[in-house]
Amino acid sequence: MRALLPLLPLLRTGRGGRAGALVVRLREGAAAGPAPRRAMASYRTEGRGEPPSPGYRLFFKNEVGHYISPFHDIPLKVDSKENVFHMVVEVPRWTNAKMEIATEEPLNPIKQDVKDGKLRYVANIFPHKGYIWNYGALPQTWEDPHRKDKLTDSYGDNDPIDVCEIGSKVLPHGEVICVKILGILALIDQGETDWKLIAINVNDPDASKFHDINDVRKYKPGYLEATLNWFRFYKVPEGKPENQFAFNGEFKNKAFAFEVIKSAHESWKALLMRKSDGGSINCINLEISDSPFHCSQEKARSLVESIKCGTSLQVMGTFEVLPSIFQSLRTSRLSPSSAGDRQIDENLLTFC
Repeated sequence: MRALLPLLPLLRTGRGGRAGALVVRLREGAAAGPAPRRAMASYRTEGRGEPPSPGYRLFFKNEVGHYISPFHDIPLKVDSKENVFHMVVEVPRWTNAKMEIATEEPLNPIKQDVKDGKLRYVANIFPHKGYIWNYGALPQTWEDPHRKDKLTDSYGDNDPIDVCEIGSKVLPHGEVICVKILGILALIDQGETDWKLIAINVNDPDASKFHDINDVRKYKPGYLEATLNWFRFYKVPEGKPENQFAFNGEFKNKAFAFEVIKSAHESWKALLMRKSDGGSINCINLEISDSPFHCSQEKARSLVESIKCGTSLQVMGTFEVLPSIFQSLRTSRLSPSSAGDRQIDENLLTFC
């Protein structure tokens, strides 16, 4: 079923800027105007392996064809003065495959999650088929597992913030879109805070109607209730208990959501500057020039080219690359040329 999903690029504007001490290279793009549709800079995807399979990976490229990390290199906001954020679509609506950004792998491609050696799929929660929104994540955010959220009194889940996009179109995995944030739900998953943003594609035909969480209740009655129900029960078919929620399952408004996003973005910046313990999170990036994990495009390309179709395995649920990559990292063409590159080599060797 995954093989039928089109990998269509979407034109968008992505403009980097300063994020605290981080220097993000500027992207070129048309400024937002009064037109209902937004011109956007182009991100492209490149698949390795055949879906559905444990070895399938979907890598990202920027507008000039350079490999990038969708976790670290796509700017969080499209415009600092607007409520417009980038979203990376991981799972199209009405599908079941649990696709996700591989946070522990170099360049963080999208993969299908594996448990006990088997590809993971979410169950259908009656009366729905698969995910009931386009599901994905905000780039440049991180829910720190070592930091207790003051709002929920629980630690973060070690992932980017999740997004439920409620627009009218089914979007392919790997699409990078611009969304308006409408509100947020605080899921407590096995004792961890797992925020779920409610958002809508700015280019959706009905986007002009939606400005805050109450508009979802007005124009899509029952959708928020279905969302709460879905998250409460989606793990029950696996033999797990119902999920719990902070604030008694109340959806908070966009102003509240902005504060959560701001906090997660600050945690991400600390992660990229090695001021927080990221554990197994892979921080290799190409756009954050003052990050100690900054990587050259040549190294990124060599890494991806080393991952050939059929050369990746899932061993007891952990992604491992065949020894060819391990050997290639020791060739002269991949020898470290700077302190940053030496750190990248250490990351890659740890990955192998």
